[in-house]
Amino acid sequence: MSMRKLKHSLYLTLMKVAVNFAPSATYMAFAGSGSAAQLCRHIARTGVKKVLVVTDKPLRDLGIVDQATAAFAEVGVEVVIFDEVMPDPTFEQVASGRAMMREHACDAVLAVGGGSSIDAAKLIAASSTSEEDPRNWVGFGKVKHEMPTLYAIPTTSGTGSEATMGAVISDSVSHEKSIISGASLLPAAAALDPDLLLGLPAPITAATGMDALTHGIEAYICVWDRGTRLEHAGAAIKLVFEHLLTACNDGSNREAREAMSIAAYYAGIAINQVNVGNVHAIAHQVGGKYGIPHGLANSLVLPHVLEFCRVEARSRLAELARLVGAGQPGDSEEQLADAFIQAVRDLRAAVNIPETSDKIKPEDYDRLCELAMAECEGYPVPKLLDREGTMDILRKITG
Repeated sequence: MSMRKLKHSLYLTLMKVAVNFAPSATYMAFAGSGSAAQLCRHIARTGVKKVLVVTDKPLRDLGIVDQATAAFAEVGVEVVIFDEVMPDPTFEQVASGRAMMREHACDAVLAVGGGSSIDAAKLIAASSTSEEDPRNWVGFGKVKHEMPTLYAIPTTSGTGSEATMGAVISDSVSHEKSIISGASLLPAAAALDPDLLLGLPAPITAATGMDALTHGIEAYICVWDRGTRLEHAGAAIKLVFEHLLTACNDGSNREAREAMSIAAYYAGIAINQVNVGNVHAIAHQVGGKYGIPHGLANSLVLPHVLEFCRVEARSRLAELARLVGAGQPGDSEEQLADAFIQAVRDLRAAVNIPETSDKIKPEDYDRLCELAMAECEGYPVPKLLDREGTMDILRKITG
């Protein structure tokens, strides 16, 4: 065993011990049409009088924020809106949100939006009761102080951030992404309301849906066997295969929208137990460097990473083939694993996601490779990224 693999194995062993001492995660979700109003009434019942809503300006302009929070007016909760979140939120955006929360003395935080808004809301809530620089919290379990209660209403079905204790924040200068994780960053409750997703454009539906699929797959094939990660990841993967294409082709289909919301939530629960993997290790780099949306970056990388670890993850990939109906009766594990990887490619093509991006530049390969290889060492992956494999993947996704 190489020194790098030995260090990775030791790290995972230590992490297994550490997470056993961490507070257990508690999940609460309202689901279905009108569930956003249910969540608002639940927040009011907890005694909240003024809530900071963290979102982005396009969602606010579309009226989705007002739609999601309309029930607050019925129950006497005052709403303050922070709509400065941008894709790949930065520490500076977090600081602006913290200033608004303190100025208005809000006593809870509600994220309304995609993963960027939810991740920003996590750090705004955490920093509102601390003078420490959030950059010092990069890593796991460093947010230890009391913070306001956090809630989430996702308006995309992808990141699963409404069900995770992690937040991804970008450096505004280097564009490198940092992960801050801890039990206190897990939203106390979420609403999975398909009514808020009916106008979501097909390209965003496709990319965020593939993001949820990536989470499910990475949780399913990882080398940790914790909690319900197999059950939740498997359910998420099956839901994506059954409903993503319909959600893309018929955005007004509430059944498909609700199924995709649940898929993203289930996948979030799964990665909350075991973390993500090599797909994210590469996608974070190309997303941060070139501004490629996270779901699209994951979609570009996913099938190539599955090929990279197909031997080590063969049994799990074969199980997933059976789960989604890929392959033929009597196929070997190897054949089923290949069939599942092809099914992922076919789904990606069916929802019109490209195989490459012309934003990625060969002159950046060395740095992207270095960062991806470093990041993957913190994940419970079946096979560590190496230079040859990572460079090959970068070449394959370059347009």
